Amino acid sequence: MKLRVFRRLVATLSITSVVAGVAIMGFAGFHIYQSHQMTGRSLLPSAERIWTKHRMQNINSLTDPVPGSFIGTISIPSVGKSVNIFQGTDNSELAKGVGHFIQSVMPGMADNSVLAGHRDTVFSHLGRVKIGATILITTESGKFTYRVDKIRIVDKNDRTVIVPTTTAQLTLSTCYPFIYIGSAPKRYIVIARLVTRSHIAT
Repeated sequence: MKLRVFRRLVATLSITSVVAGVAIMGFAGFHIYQSHQMTGRSLLPSAERIWTKHRMQNINSLTDPVPGSFIGTISIPSVGKSVNIFQGTDNSELAKGVGHFIQSVMPGMADNSVLAGHRDTVFSHLGRVKIGATILITTESGKFTYRVDKIRIVDKNDRTVIVPTTTAQLTLSTCYPFIYIGSAPKRYIVIARLVTRSHIAT
């Protein structure tokens, strides 16, 4: 009799453990899915929404790439990573690769060129990038070499990161911590300056 009760108790505990495990996995999976469904602009600190007036006035919508279009590649030799860049930072662009923040200048130009990507896909390696590392960007306009000057971890609402600059700068942004369930509270920012450019002849 006692053996039968013991077996029944073990069976009940086993089923409960399995159900709890499935529930936990489902909960985690839902939050990961939900974080990817959030607009890609959430990868950028809120300052991107208040880009200065002069920057907005300098955008030429007739020459800017069409949202969603392929615009080039970004390579970081020190971590052995090369990823495609697409125009825009909405979900559709970020699902394909790194997104170029439309309100910022194109790579290679004077001012701040801003790229964003998911922390668990295209920018999962960003935490291994060191000061002084080389970042290579190739577009139809040319090949541009940047050198990392600064790495910052900021609040998701930090207003000092995504701002115009007087020099050619590249800013990479992703959510932080890299391993986190749900909407991450911070942003991992890599800032690099343009050191060489090689325009492609047309």
